[in-house]
Amino acid sequence: MLRQAQSVSPTDNQPTARSEQKTFRTDIEGLRAVAVVAVVLFHASVPGLSGGYVGVDVFFVISGFLITGLLWREVSSTGTVRLRSFYGARARRLLPASATVGVITMIGSALLLPPLQAGPAISDGIASALYVSNYQFVMRGVDYFANNVTPSPFLHYWSLGVEEQFYLVWAPMLLGTAWLIRLARRARRRPTADAIASKRPFVVLLAVVAFLSFALSFLGTYIVPAAAFYSLPTRAWQLAAGGLVALTAIHWQRLSPRVGLTVGWAGLALILLACVWFTPKTLYPGAAALLPTLGAALVIGAGCATPTQGAGRPLGLPPMRAIGRISYSWYLWHWPVLILAPFVLGHQLGLAARVTAALLSAGLAWLTTRYLENPLRFAPKIRNSAWRSLGLGAGATVIAVCVGVTLLKVMPTPVGHGAAAKPLSFGAIPVPADASLGTYDTAVQQTFARVQASVAASAGVTSIPSNLTPPLWEAYAEKADLAYNGCLREPFESGQPECAMGDTGSSTTVALIGDSHAAMWTPAFQQVATQRHWRLEMLAKGACPLLDLPITNPLSRLAELFEHCAQWRGQILDRLASERPRLIVLSLWRGYGTGESLSGYHAYDSAWIAGFTRLVQRLRATGAQVLVLGPIPDPHFHVPVCLSGNLDNVLACTPNRSAAVNESGIAAEAAATKAGGAQYVDTTDLFCTAERCPVIVDNTLVYLDENHMTLEYSRALAPVVAALADRALAHN
Repeated sequence: MLRQAQSVSPTDNQPTARSEQKTFRTDIEGLRAVAVVAVVLFHASVPGLSGGYVGVDVFFVISGFLITGLLWREVSSTGTVRLRSFYGARARRLLPASATVGVITMIGSALLLPPLQAGPAISDGIASALYVSNYQFVMRGVDYFANNVTPSPFLHYWSLGVEEQFYLVWAPMLLGTAWLIRLARRARRRPTADAIASKRPFVVLLAVVAFLSFALSFLGTYIVPAAAFYSLPTRAWQLAAGGLVALTAIHWQRLSPRVGLTVGWAGLALILLACVWFTPKTLYPGAAALLPTLGAALVIGAGCATPTQGAGRPLGLPPMRAIGRISYSWYLWHWPVLILAPFVLGHQLGLAARVTAALLSAGLAWLTTRYLENPLRFAPKIRNSAWRSLGLGAGATVIAVCVGVTLLKVMPTPVGHGAAAKPLSFGAIPVPADASLGTYDTAVQQTFARVQASVAASAGVTSIPSNLTPPLWEAYAEKADLAYNGCLREPFESGQPECAMGDTGSSTTVALIGDSHAAMWTPAFQQVATQRHWRLEMLAKGACPLLDLPITNPLSRLAELFEHCAQWRGQILDRLASERPRLIVLSLWRGYGTGESLSGYHAYDSAWIAGFTRLVQRLRATGAQVLVLGPIPDPHFHVPVCLSGNLDNVLACTPNRSAAVNESGIAAEAAATKAGGAQYVDTTDLFCTAERCPVIVDNTLVYLDENHMTLEYSRALAPVVAALADRALAHN
């Protein structure tokens, strides 16, 4: 992204000296400085710039203005666009620098990051070299503002992907429009000169693109936030906004000096307001992105009339222009430096260190601009040949991809160095069929005690056992197994298939319901159902709690409609009422409102607790016993990734109980469950001692990511599940 074309004013096809002149726009170069400084300081977590990420939006508007103006001048004068020359210039300008930074970042990631984090980072590097990383982030549902995991050192390349895709689409789109105009002239038997005289069809085209793209962006922010943030279709309106300013430049030039000054300052104020007003919690892009986009368009438009006056004066100062000249390289360098620096130093960076890292990346940017970008960009043999320019870009891309693929091949597999640990196993406590409730309670206490003994014995483990199960490198793959061949419905999937396990012909049905946190208990319940000859039915949907919680925002309700959440809840509750299982087990994630923000849910607040009571009452109305499983501890970080970088320091990846467990929330849920007539199980002691929550118990890895337990640990807890289920059914 950033600095894609010369800062020239797009000229209108009018016989005036001013409009025909290609004037260097110092104000645009300074506007780049505002944008890149905002982004860099935001990523450095400098106080007061919580919305600095809007700098990317400013760059999009600048790109739309410059590229559309460049293409329009060629179309209006020749009737066509020399695509080879256009793409050659873009390749020569952008690809060598991005590939160089990408190769160095991939090598740095391989050397510094934990192996399980380095692999995905290098994969992101390969996607970035091919300028499709934005869609890779969409497919993974990456939250740009997530702070519970170390982000990819290539996360910032998403915007470069949008820019490159914009180039691929924009020039053919304008060329196609010119071709249709000529075709229409022939049909009307009008003169068909090569030059295109009217801008109107192009203005209409960009206006339609802007309208449709903004509508997608606005709705997508609520429905598919990752796609709304990272994709070209939902960002094209910002590029089109810049293009519309370029096509209407002659009208902007007619602004009076006083109006031009006012408009320019107002635009700059809107950008700065967004930088200090917005936060990572702001729904973005959505309607909020109008603020910086409009601001950038106003600054650029006003500069068509008064480029060196008003807001253009401070933007055109030598220091601002100097920063603008290195803005592209600075953008490339700043993020990987900030991400990798803590791994070099061995500790997190304070504010002063983050600012120092940002300044260091500015130095790297100056070197890159001075010794790589400019020499290749202005070399006559390359500049005068579109084929050589394209070859340079292609060569840089191929080298980056080959380096990434090679690094993936040679990346080490993280294997524990510690002594082999005993396999995790908890014996079942047999209880006679006609036993009293007290006997069942005793069995539950004894099975809990056995687990607690193993947890306590593992709390001080420092080295990962050599026989760890599952191995660290299999944790990523295991998460896919939670879906149980489609039984766990994805957010945008409707319906619920028949997912019966255990003794499917049994007259005793146990229903395991909830979201992915219900699915992770399936191995334990499946084992018990087989032993007890029960029919186990799993009814689960990711990111969709069964609680019927109030949603006041109509757009959030729209999002839930697209995710089929309300429909699925109704189907499941009706199905339970019809099938009338003997036992219903409820388990769900408590991260709603913290790990994601669009649902409107907030775990443990008054609405959540009230919803819990209503749900339990409705489940009890089916005639079934209801068992609610409390949350497992939340480490707030990806456990296998952390362990892969701390093979001999497991304690560095072991969360404290106080941070991982919400004691007050659990107490409130327990009271609500009891009020609804059901039984509640606080599962914390199955994972934690009084002080900490071990991530490895005996030879078994407890967590497969940042908040789900492994299927192996779930399976090991089958005796506990059996005791809990038996006690629940004994209440009949």
